[in-house]
Amino acid sequence: MRTLTDSRAEPKIVTIVGARPQFIKCAPVSSALRALATEVLVHTGQHYDDNMSDVFFRDLEIPKPDYNLGIGSGTHGQQTGSMLKDIEAVLHRERPNIALLYGDTNSTLAGALAAAKLHIPVAHIEAGLRSFNRFMPEEINRVVTDHVSSLLFCPTKTAIDNLAQEGVTKGVRLVGDVMYDALSRNLLQATKRSSILERLRLVSKEYFLATIHRAENTDNPEHLTAIVEALVELASSHKQVVLPLHPRTRKMLPPDVPLLNCPGLCIIEPVSYIDMLALENSARAILTDSGGVQKEAFWLSVPCVTLREETEWVETVESGWNFLAGADKKKICEYAIGTNRQFDRTSPSHEDGCAAARIVGTLLEETG
Repeated sequence: MRTLTDSRAEPKIVTIVGARPQFIKCAPVSSALRALATEVLVHTGQHYDDNMSDVFFRDLEIPKPDYNLGIGSGTHGQQTGSMLKDIEAVLHRERPNIALLYGDTNSTLAGALAAAKLHIPVAHIEAGLRSFNRFMPEEINRVVTDHVSSLLFCPTKTAIDNLAQEGVTKGVRLVGDVMYDALSRNLLQATKRSSILERLRLVSKEYFLATIHRAENTDNPEHLTAIVEALVELASSHKQVVLPLHPRTRKMLPPDVPLLNCPGLCIIEPVSYIDMLALENSARAILTDSGGVQKEAFWLSVPCVTLREETEWVETVESGWNFLAGADKKKICEYAIGTNRQFDRTSPSHEDGCAAARIVGTLLEETG
């Protein structure tokens, strides 16, 4: 069994990604890592459309994956099982010092299980996050991954406390949030390079931005219908709503939902990271079930209405910038309309943009 302190002339890290949020998170870490070690990048293919995958590699200048497993979509069991088999083969071939994983997707879980069963140490970025909702597949993925990890890179003190409550204290590090690293590096580019506001004829702070993709909403017809009806009401009576429509959401939309007949609802394809930052930065408020978008809204000082009953990012709620509405149509509309009021908000506690450097420094210390 290889331990974290085994030495090699140059450490080899296998990084496993597969979904849009992971591409964003890995960009700053991969950049820092490749200057000092060998990185083998594995893309599971969980997100595979150009506008959900390739555009992020281009925009963020992420190196081309060394392996693209091309798994694609499927049930949780089918997808995770296929990933597990193919990741195991890659790890057998590459024999890395550490397997580096991000977030809470099926790609994360499959990578963690494959590496742990081969006695390869697992490093988990965004460790310790908890919604305490075991009906969410993401919650199962993150809990299992944390409990087989040797290095747990936490973005917040709350995440460290969550792990301690589960008896996990060894290998835990408070490093900050790599998504802030990515945002701070790309926000200026977004304001200069993106033309999406002009293309969509949007006026800054005169539109809502919405995203929907979580299974608890897309796979529940009542939830999805209520959320879409709330967006239609906002678009009809208040401000324009811009909705980059996730492929999963498009597939699951009930045919009787009056989505396409509302002139104030601007439905577009999923957008690049640069365009998304531009849309977020200029929105009056953001309505989302995405954890990453909640954080970005917080850092950009844009009010957020979260389309869930709970959030892993409790700091955003405590600060007064984030409102939990679930799939309650009345709450969604009331919170969205009320975001122009003067709430008792504290200023966002900004990161320092050095999370990636801390992570890479720790990886090298542990493999040196």
